[in-house]
Amino acid sequence: MSIFTRMSDIISSNINAMLDKAEDPEKMVKMMIQEMEDTLVDIKANCAGAMATEKRIQREMAAALNLGKAWGDKAELAVEKNRPDLAREALLEKRRHIERAETLENELEDVRAVVAQYKDDIQQLEEKLANAREKQRVLIQRHRHAVDKKRAQTGIRRYDAADAMRRFDIFEQRIDRMEAEAELVNKARKPTLDEEFAALEKDDEIEKELAALLAKKQGCAPEMRQ
Repeated sequence: MSIFTRMSDIISSNINAMLDKAEDPEKMVKMMIQEMEDTLVDIKANCAGAMATEKRIQREMAAALNLGKAWGDKAELAVEKNRPDLAREALLEKRRHIERAETLENELEDVRAVVAQYKDDIQQLEEKLANAREKQRVLIQRHRHAVDKKRAQTGIRRYDAADAMRRFDIFEQRIDRMEAEAELVNKARKPTLDEEFAALEKDDEIEKELAALLAKKQGCAPEMRQ
């Protein structure tokens, strides 16, 4: 299992915990990206450490090989000088350094595999982080749109409620009453002089009776109308 896979499990666990707590989606997405960024920093730091170890092993292996060669040269010199005892000791030292170089070579292969895994994990996580940042932008927009839509729908449902409709009915009744009162005021107003004379002209009997009264008062008969 790669380092990235193990870190992904940790991230997934934290995300599930946030979902269970019903965190604010925008806050949750930001936390997810922050965790990915922190994980990327850790993986890069570990990769840098592994690469430093790789270089150290390379130096130690090169030094062991050089020492092995040097002791081989000394063994040859000892043989030339008829010192087989020293040649034997030199060959033993040569073997020790060669074996050390072989051990370091095996360690180097393991460290190189770790470095390669780290680099692969870094590439995967950087790609996922780039996608996550893009999704963050889209998800935040969708979340804010959903919040606005929910607020609007809640307002619509509130105004569709029976209590709201009842208030509208009361308001309508008040308007009806105000209109009726306005009509009554209009009917109760005092008629104008023109309206009074127009009414008199429509009643011939009243006209005749008034003419008779005026004639009686003045002591003369009223003139006959042409």
